[in-house]
Amino acid sequence: MIRSAVLLSLFAAFPLAHAAPDLTTVAERSGYHATGRYDEVQRLCADYQKAYPKAVRCFSFGETPEGRPMLALAISRAGALTAASAKQRKLPVLLVQGGIHAGEIDGKDAGFWALREALDGKAAAGALDKQVVLFVPVFNVDGHERFGKNNRPNQRGPVEMGWRVTAQNYNLNRDYVKADAPEMQAMLKLVNEWDPLAYVDLHVTDGAKFQPDVSIQVEPVHGGDAALLPLGKEMRDNVMADLRKQGSDPRHFYISFDKTDQPDSGFVDSMSTPRFSTGYFPLRNRFAMLVETHAWRDYPHRVKVTRNTIVSLMEQFAQHGAAWAKAAAEADVRAAKLADMPLSYKTTDRTEMIDFPGYEYTRTPSDVSGGVWTRYDESKPQKWSVPLRDEVVPDVVLKAPVGGYLVPAAQAALVEPKLKAHGISYKRLERAPGKVALEAFRAEEAKLTATSFEGHQLASWKGAWKNEQREVGKGALFVPIAQPKSRLLMTMLEPAGADSLAAWGFFNNYLERKEYMEEYVAEEAAREMLAADPALAAAFKAKLESDPAFAKNPRARLDFFARRHATWDERHNLYPVYRTAVVY
Repeated sequence: MIRSAVLLSLFAAFPLAHAAPDLTTVAERSGYHATGRYDEVQRLCADYQKAYPKAVRCFSFGETPEGRPMLALAISRAGALTAASAKQRKLPVLLVQGGIHAGEIDGKDAGFWALREALDGKAAAGALDKQVVLFVPVFNVDGHERFGKNNRPNQRGPVEMGWRVTAQNYNLNRDYVKADAPEMQAMLKLVNEWDPLAYVDLHVTDGAKFQPDVSIQVEPVHGGDAALLPLGKEMRDNVMADLRKQGSDPRHFYISFDKTDQPDSGFVDSMSTPRFSTGYFPLRNRFAMLVETHAWRDYPHRVKVTRNTIVSLMEQFAQHGAAWAKAAAEADVRAAKLADMPLSYKTTDRTEMIDFPGYEYTRTPSDVSGGVWTRYDESKPQKWSVPLRDEVVPDVVLKAPVGGYLVPAAQAALVEPKLKAHGISYKRLERAPGKVALEAFRAEEAKLTATSFEGHQLASWKGAWKNEQREVGKGALFVPIAQPKSRLLMTMLEPAGADSLAAWGFFNNYLERKEYMEEYVAEEAAREMLAADPALAAAFKAKLESDPAFAKNPRARLDFFARRHATWDERHNLYPVYRTAVVY
């Protein structure tokens, strides 16, 4: 009795000494009817480390605007739980990210499930000996906690979920290049530190009702380093083959109709711009996978498909990761010698008809919207014969600068943080180069969007680089093209790029006219110019005769002379970043 009492007192003093933490999720315990709040992620992150101390490290890599920790789990059986040890042991890193759109939360619950099975040897046996998995259960943490039943009206489960955007109303899946959101800045810091070979972005699609349950898109497949394209396709096709064996019907293109709500319009594949993950990571010579489960499938099915995808990727990394990492390193070397790159891509008109599993549907006039109402009958499966266009080719291809880019000192405070965020190498000039030969870009045509998008008034700059002599002062930044991230550098600093800093409106000031002539002054100046320059007088007369709108517009007529006057601002529409052939 005394011995039993002693033992009982010891157990009472150390109640958790031998108690294994419960690693199941709210989702699992509810039969995948519900999903947990963020406090569950915090608990599981710590408990996974407690349960597998030699194979899991839980850590915070940032803080959200509302003060919540951004958590990641580093998972490996090889003992490499830091970025430094992963690099030292040359282990490929697979970054699996859930909840960038926090209403699309399959990835969080599927990731914990898949990784627990892998750690217990029940899935992807031995795979964690050959890689490091970085798991970010929820990227958009504040959005996750904007919890509600009606956040995804076209999605079947869970019963409650988070919100699409952050507390600052940023859509993180538009932010990879501009990196406005603190969450994205934290993610890029994590990426720069760990240099993941592949970045897996887990989503749930919107859209129509049809039978396929997931799309798997990988880049580089359409664009990026040419030698990586077949490897991206190999990764995609291998994962799709694994999913088919488990009963899924994966597709290699984003399953969204070419024309909204019109099934017979078919599908068009494309190359994402780098505001998206699958457009961004090929610019770093790394792989990205976009996983989109189908919103109209129920939550248990979607989580299982996402779990299967993660397991397949771990198995693929165990088998091919070392070879893929070697190819990526070789792509880095080639990128440092970049001669030209596509700034944009286009889908050709090449079309094939495909059989696509859908449902019977009707399209009838709507007395509510006044448009057409599409109704699907899920009790009647139907094969659709629809067009698919999936040939993607480079569109605008631009030569790289010989030396790199010069960012004048006045722009350094704006550009330097963006370069740092992406891990792009640069140097600050300690001495003024003075007046130097370089290439300058002037917008011959510039348009601003009428409304804001992601907090920016977007701008299109149309023009060309031309040789000029310009003054460059002390404190300017020199950004060499000879570096592994040369493609990302060109994307950011070429003004014609869809996701350049210029396109996002960071330099809109330079499209604004700041100085004017009063009308009475312009009237006098115009007469003096007409009298002094017969060629100008002839050009003005021809413009009046050929352009009735110009002839009827007094302001346009005076502006004709203002733009040709010596007082005209020569910096108007001048892009405030230059290209240089010199290496500083």
